[in-house]
Amino acid sequence: MKSSSMTAVLPVLNGLPFLRRSLPPLMACVGRDLTEVLVVDDGSADGSGDYAASLGARVIQSTGRTGPASARNLGVAHCTTALVFFVDADVVIHPDAIARSKVHLAAPGVVAVFGSYDDRPSDPGFFSRWKNLQHHFVHSRAPGDAGTFWTGCGAVQRQAFNDVGGFDVARFPKPSIEDIDLGYRLRARGGAIKLDPMIRATHLKKWELSELLRVDVFRRALPWARLLISREVAREELNVSRAEKLRAGLAGAFGVAAVGSMTPFVGVTLLPATALLLGFAVLANARLIALYLRRHGLLFAGGGALFLQVYYLYATGAWLVAWAEAQMGRKASGS
Repeated sequence: MKSSSMTAVLPVLNGLPFLRRSLPPLMACVGRDLTEVLVVDDGSADGSGDYAASLGARVIQSTGRTGPASARNLGVAHCTTALVFFVDADVVIHPDAIARSKVHLAAPGVVAVFGSYDDRPSDPGFFSRWKNLQHHFVHSRAPGDAGTFWTGCGAVQRQAFNDVGGFDVARFPKPSIEDIDLGYRLRARGGAIKLDPMIRATHLKKWELSELLRVDVFRRALPWARLLISREVAREELNVSRAEKLRAGLAGAFGVAAVGSMTPFVGVTLLPATALLLGFAVLANARLIALYLRRHGLLFAGGGALFLQVYYLYATGAWLVAWAEAQMGRKASGS
């Protein structure tokens, strides 16, 4: 087994429309940067597995709807290569993504590397563009050492993956922060994780507001907060830095002022403070809002800036819920 050999593991559940766009570029890497592509069909009823097999991918059938964490573990269990490249069914990798990943994993001590969505999502809807650009911006501003991991477009040393027990299926039976949790455990064993924003991929997912809120709150912010509190992770990472806390605080103050400005009689007196707080919030997020403006124009930038404050409000709310849960748990246990 060559130390540079790599297998791509792609879990799928009824993702045929996505696979038709994402799998051919991945298969084109076989024989060049990949040894093989292994598709884990997690109980699809739309012919996803048959389509993958028709392109030459090796298809593994799960027991059915086990969840992406379990499906990826199953895929890794069938790998024979030293390196594993994770990619989602709704993600189209850029041509050099795998080659760049292998360069990082060849460095001493590096056990994992991940990249970023590009700034050109497939779906033209507001929330799809907003969510994609937020992800792109967060990953693009913090290259180098990372404390987390991302399976949308990321690679890992198979031995290191196995040493920490893979993804925690018991804790994350549904799509959540299983990759972030894996990253923390890899780092805890002394491995280095790299973030290379030039390892890029195009996201095909269409985001609607209801799903965005559900995923962001219940499958991202809330479980992430619980994980950090339970493990007392103190380092600053991506979304939880001091700067992010400042932005969240400004969004909270703006939200309170905005609600107050709509109350009878005294509301009008709060309008200047509301406008001032929004101005500060825009300045605090100037680089991201400038990205909105460059990519989609003034109207999108304005709407994106306002929804960004909503994002900080519900994300902060989720963290407060997790903190309150932890406090009640400590009181109940007497600690």
